[in-house]
Amino acid sequence: MFSLSDYDYELPEEYIAQKPASRRDRSKLLFLNRKTGEISHHEFFEVSDFISSKDVLVINNTRVIPGRLFGKKDTGGKAEVLILDYAGGVREESDKGAFTCECLVKSSKPPKPGSFIFFQKELKAEVLSTKEGICLLRFSCPGNFEDLLNETGHVPLPPYINRDDDSNDSWDDKTSYQTIYAACNGAVAAPTAGLHFSNELLEVIRSKGIRIAEITLHVGYGTFLPVRVEDIREHKIHSERFEISEAAADTINKVKAAGGKIIAVGTTCVRTLEYSSDSAGKVVAGSGKCDLFIYPGYSFKVVEAMITNFHLPKSTLIMLVSAFAEREKVLSAYREAICKGYRFYSYGDAMMTA
Repeated sequence: MFSLSDYDYELPEEYIAQKPASRRDRSKLLFLNRKTGEISHHEFFEVSDFISSKDVLVINNTRVIPGRLFGKKDTGGKAEVLILDYAGGVREESDKGAFTCECLVKSSKPPKPGSFIFFQKELKAEVLSTKEGICLLRFSCPGNFEDLLNETGHVPLPPYINRDDDSNDSWDDKTSYQTIYAACNGAVAAPTAGLHFSNELLEVIRSKGIRIAEITLHVGYGTFLPVRVEDIREHKIHSERFEISEAAADTINKVKAAGGKIIAVGTTCVRTLEYSSDSAGKVVAGSGKCDLFIYPGYSFKVVEAMITNFHLPKSTLIMLVSAFAEREKVLSAYREAICKGYRFYSYGDAMMTA
């Protein structure tokens, strides 16, 4: 149960989704009864059939920033920059476009403090410091930094999604790799379980009297990092900035007190709700950094149902789902999904377990 190899499974490469579904809510949905292990197959727009008007659907409204930038160092060498902590960045003299935050910089040689990286549209960044492979950069430009970032930046897609810059694809990752309710800038990766919701589906859900509570957790780069220890209990998970409003906490707590279910959309919501609750399962409003690592043996206090995607082998995400629905049942569901031709990972199909 605590061995990394316990969370491994074989997935043929062709099952890794390289593009979004033609319609968000027409992706496949596997329903797993976590008590009995029974599995059923559906289309995602049917998800509302598994939710009662007594329940609350909790969604993560973080927005993926186009935080991947390509430039050149002042020495002439190429440099690729990934903005890591946009939400925690410091905006200085915003009218002059100054912005400071932690970034990953990929180049032939690590940049030195005091050096510069130059991008398109007169955007540049000074390297203020470097520590353990992470650089503190101060961006500056003649106009508004956020506007320029949206114009010149690229969506930092997961490494298993391949893109040809010269292709004429019928979708735009800046739109597709974003939930329709994304509102708060700061994520490096999308909370992918939410990608399946369309405006039409949310209208159906609301028309059934189902409440929706929005919280924020800015998904960080650590979501892509592999677990490198054989005993998963020794793994140190990344921390991510979150915020839960008084209104959201109040809605969630009232539903729970009345006997309704708390249904989390995505592992990000699960971690945030569990991290922000007291010993009695009451969610406390506030903000901070969530570093809760959930793996089998964890006792859930808040979440009673979960909507999620199919995750990478040996990842902290599949460990979280295994903690909620038992490892053997989850891996059995994954094998069934492969047999049924489900699409996996960020642009793939969904699973709900309750």
